[in-house]
Amino acid sequence: MFASLRRAFLSGVILLAPLGITLFVFNELILKIGRSFKAKIFFPVPDHILFDPELTLFWDLTATIIVVFLVTLLGFLSRYFVAKYLWSIGERLLHNLPVINTVYNSVKQIVDTFSSQNRAVFEKVVLIQFPRNGAYAIGFLTGESKEEILSKLDKPLHNIFVPTTPNPTSGFLVMIPPEDIQVLDMTVGEGMKFIISGGAVVPEWKAAPTLAEETE
Repeated sequence: MFASLRRAFLSGVILLAPLGITLFVFNELILKIGRSFKAKIFFPVPDHILFDPELTLFWDLTATIIVVFLVTLLGFLSRYFVAKYLWSIGERLLHNLPVINTVYNSVKQIVDTFSSQNRAVFEKVVLIQFPRNGAYAIGFLTGESKEEILSKLDKPLHNIFVPTTPNPTSGFLVMIPPEDIQVLDMTVGEGMKFIISGGAVVPEWKAAPTLAEETE
């Protein structure tokens, strides 16, 4: 019976140990932090209220929460500013390196130009004959020609941006009738990869089934 009681007692201790340690640490935090800083944090509060024995736990706990929150906030802010400062130093270093600065600036321009915000400008990927009939180029549909251009020509035109390879931050703006434009199934992102790679990265494509194939 003694051995059974001992095992039961040890099992109870093991079960209660995490809870006891948690309560001990929590109590130490309140005593060391809350009680030490509550007078500084709640200085506008009258002493007879701040040091009321019945409100001691409330003030100590509230002060502890405020201190922990401020320390956490300071950590987030310091991480942000330190990271931003280190990033600016790294960029200045890259700009001063003779060959690397050219590559870095080109890549940065590509990323900035074709970020998720700017990619929304391009509606579809299209295939057009450019710069002459019989030669074809990939372009991005950006909208329809309007206002003065439409009134001068008196026929509908679509604005197509034809980027250069491998740096698509420059290119040509051409205005073409709708009947001379072939809309492709590839996404804008796939079109970007195709152009930047100089045609080496070709997106996968599966032809839409014909009516006869669908019937089968």
